[in-house]
Amino acid sequence: MIEGIFVEGLIFSVMALGILISYRILDLADLTCDGSVATGAAVAAICITNGWGIPTAMVLAFIAGILCGLCTAAIHNHLHIPGLLAGILTMTMLYSVNLRILGNKANVPLVRVETLYDIFPAAFGFLSSSLASLLGTILLVLVVKVLMDLFFRCDMGMSIGALGGNEQVVISLGMNPSVLKYIALGLSNGLIALSGAMLAQYQGFADANLGQGMVVQGLAAIMLGEFLFNSNRISLITLRVILGSIIYKGLMFLGRRYGYLVGITPNDFKLLTGLLVIISLIVASTRIKAAEEKARRKAVERVMGGRKNA
Repeated sequence: MIEGIFVEGLIFSVMALGILISYRILDLADLTCDGSVATGAAVAAICITNGWGIPTAMVLAFIAGILCGLCTAAIHNHLHIPGLLAGILTMTMLYSVNLRILGNKANVPLVRVETLYDIFPAAFGFLSSSLASLLGTILLVLVVKVLMDLFFRCDMGMSIGALGGNEQVVISLGMNPSVLKYIALGLSNGLIALSGAMLAQYQGFADANLGQGMVVQGLAAIMLGEFLFNSNRISLITLRVILGSIIYKGLMFLGRRYGYLVGITPNDFKLLTGLLVIISLIVASTRIKAAEEKARRKAVERVMGGRKNA
């Protein structure tokens, strides 16, 4: 049971890392996630059921997610459509695309084929099935985290971070913001689709409606992580996203298990998730204002102290 919460949280954290790139690093409201997570699940499911192998399925799911992000970036860059609307358009179109990938079926089961979560217990035979799945997921998520940390420490990654902070700085350095948006949105949705591929294998099926509300859930996980500790280091930022995702899944589990005691049902979870995001935004805004006020007071005290000394 506890192992399952951690596994779900870790799988969910890969998607949250993708959302982190668009919403926090690039500062672009991208709703493609709700479509690309299902695309990753659909591509992986079809590849596995057709005997293409799990590594191939995972790689193709990642590439499919990149293509989804490139589509959003193209609509945003070349048609000059706001990022929010561009993401909505791509997300809407992806629903039909995902049904096509699934062979015009609403879902495809993975119960009679070997998946990632059949391989982990075999690879770590000295552990129970649940612990082996947890260990395998931890290793996979750590690889994703380390690669993401390395990318955002290189020149390209830092340029994307600068683009989210101030686009004019990037332009003054001779870089093309449109190209950076292609890279950032492609990587973001690639990770989201990879998470969808892992989730489909874990739950045993791929569904065209898998991505409904995933953006809001990902934002909730990111904001929960931000309450844990403050840092500008990319390694700690990605770590708190992973921890926030696990906490979010833990809260959802508690809501399902004990929510009846206070009249909460699974039908209320999306409402509660939305309220959690709103509360997090209010608290974050209050903390920023308090920090700015504290900095202003210190600046005034330094100026007044300098005048007295003079």
